[in-house]
Amino acid sequence: MTDPRLLVIDQDAAVRQSVEGLARPLGFEVVSHADTAGGSAALAQLTPDAVIVDVSDVDAQVVVRNIAAADPHCLVILTTVHANVDAGIGAIKAGALDYLSKPFNEARLREALVTVRKRLERRETLMRIDADVAKQFEFYGMVGRSPAMQDLFDGIRRLAPHLRTVLITGETGTGKELVAKALHRLGPRRDKRLVTLNCSALVETLFESELFGHVRGAFTGANEAKVGLFEHADTGTIFLDEVGELPLSLQAKLLRAVEYGEVQRVGALDTRKADVCIIAATNRDLLVEVADGRFRSDLYYRLGILDLYLAPLRDRREDIPYLAAVFIRECAERLKRPIAGMSAAAERLLQMAPWPGNVRQLRHVIERACLMTDGRILTEHAVEMALPAGTGASRNAATVRPASPEPASTRLATAQRDQIARVLHEVHGNKTAAAHALGISRRSLYRWIDRLNIERYAGTP
Repeated sequence: MTDPRLLVIDQDAAVRQSVEGLARPLGFEVVSHADTAGGSAALAQLTPDAVIVDVSDVDAQVVVRNIAAADPHCLVILTTVHANVDAGIGAIKAGALDYLSKPFNEARLREALVTVRKRLERRETLMRIDADVAKQFEFYGMVGRSPAMQDLFDGIRRLAPHLRTVLITGETGTGKELVAKALHRLGPRRDKRLVTLNCSALVETLFESELFGHVRGAFTGANEAKVGLFEHADTGTIFLDEVGELPLSLQAKLLRAVEYGEVQRVGALDTRKADVCIIAATNRDLLVEVADGRFRSDLYYRLGILDLYLAPLRDRREDIPYLAAVFIRECAERLKRPIAGMSAAAERLLQMAPWPGNVRQLRHVIERACLMTDGRILTEHAVEMALPAGTGASRNAATVRPASPEPASTRLATAQRDQIARVLHEVHGNKTAAAHALGISRRSLYRWIDRLNIERYAGTP
């Protein structure tokens, strides 16, 4: 393990030097403070693994409880010139690891530091095992132990070798692109191209040219002929993300390519063959879109011969600890920080959050929490600060789930509505800022506003 951080708070310089002299050879990084105020600030900023604090003039149990509230994983050793049995017993019951009298017995102090070191090594080993266990449930970039995800993984394995067209459905942020990549990598076209097009990101007037190509002179600015994405993906796979966003005028042109494997470049008279496997994805309910006349039924039934559904994170909360463990390890490696895991209280906060942005939002929250953490544990406070304001996941909520006569779906919708409304209020109606804070796209935010009947705030779109 990397050097654990020890914070020493004592007015006596000789004591601080004595502790430092014993701690450094044992592999500790030592930070010292002479005053309680400075030490308290360092405790909040540095997130030490252990603290040795003089409690000669203060209530030992109060000190222990305050440190535990700030970081429940921080190991505490108390020192005092007024040692007595009752105070020592009270301090240990409050959560202190040891209670030492001053002046120090050097052997006794060294023994306490060795105990701290062993505790930290054992704790870090356990956390690493947790991350490794989470990796065992990883499938081509997706992580899931829940029955819903295990069924999805089995479905991908079965379908991939025989795939021609498939429709992936699920809310924004659930990982539909990862499913598409897994289908491609497990299929017979794995050695060919996987071409991705986000249908919601293209201007309608450019879509036909982008997908099917154009000939020289087909329109103003077409100075050279261009190969479309269907031809570019020939013998490979094309992934049409957010296919539900396509205007009706373009759906008929896409249908011909899907149905007959033929494309016609803009401005060309002839058609060209394009042998592609087509994977489409949407966060919309296309049956509803068909019923409302916004999506062609023939295109829907052609794309949806095979359908894979990605459950939202709120319906598979048992996956959250595993996803968080993987994301923490990835962030720790990228940021080059010794973050090994999170506290149980922090995990409970994640379990209670509504997650309208699903796995993508969870990843963003973990990244923000890691950026705000200097220690080895993501604390409840770090996760609470990283969660969008108004999430409703508070310390009380993390420990107690109040009974409610309302159905779970109603409570969930209420929590999502409250979260999104509060974030919109905090950013003064700025939809772009609100979407960023929630970890979802702006287009998805508008759909959530409509779906949950949230009053649209005046402000920046």
